[in-house]
Amino acid sequence: MSMPFYASPEQLMRERSELARKGIAKGRSAIVLTYAGGVLFVAENPSKTLHKVSEIYDRIGFAAAGRYPEFENLRVAGIRHADLTGYAYDRRDVSGRSLASFYAKTLGAIFTEQIKPYEVEICVAEVGAAPELDQLYHLTYDGSIIEEPGFVVMGGQAETISNALRDSEHGGSSLAEALRGAVRALAAESTAAKGTTNRPTGTKSETGKPAVGQLEVAVLERDRPHRAFRRVPPSAVAEMLGEQPDGAGTQAGAASAGETSDSATDSDPSPEGRQPE
Repeated sequence: MSMPFYASPEQLMRERSELARKGIAKGRSAIVLTYAGGVLFVAENPSKTLHKVSEIYDRIGFAAAGRYPEFENLRVAGIRHADLTGYAYDRRDVSGRSLASFYAKTLGAIFTEQIKPYEVEICVAEVGAAPELDQLYHLTYDGSIIEEPGFVVMGGQAETISNALRDSEHGGSSLAEALRGAVRALAAESTAAKGTTNRPTGTKSETGKPAVGQLEVAVLERDRPHRAFRRVPPSAVAEMLGEQPDGAGTQAGAASAGETSDSATDSDPSPEGRQPE
């Protein structure tokens, strides 16, 4: 009779941790940081509909890195938990800390009880009435929870990005300054990962910075009444970064070529340039 397979609990936990860390490291990075007017979310995300950054409740936001189906399940569960708590008790009873505790219990149970852990890192952010009351909670795949001062980095080359953010002061900066600092930190990640990470063509500029169309940006605005969460459109992101929105330069070049052709041959102008992906 064959002996049943046995693995020690320590080995199982070690293998699950390794699996989760490798999966998270493959993902694109996300940054959450405080600035003078609230909390800023910046994530590398080429998708226009599959969001890595989202609203959870009135003054609470959510950001994640890792496998989309898994952190999407967590996002939906968090919204339901917050809505039920606010309905059964009071909206003021829904806080970033209570939601982070809910996520910690959920992730901890999944890590210890299921065969495969969630390959995710998440951040729960709550904007306060004053800068010193802002709260950022960083949760990892095993349910560990840390309250971070100032910023949280998830996925990709998190350590490299964190070092770049530590070198800059963003707590009292404007939204534009904080956004530029976050993008510079993402460019530092690109430099560190050069030659070791396969990035899709067109996601980085010549300086290593993510293209505007590859950024998902949102804020929790301190002075915004009731619902503080707001997404920042690509046009506003490009303006704050001092760049043109993706496709603007191509469209302008196509229009110029069309005018030249029309004046020389009286033919129709060339078609419009490529639209943003």
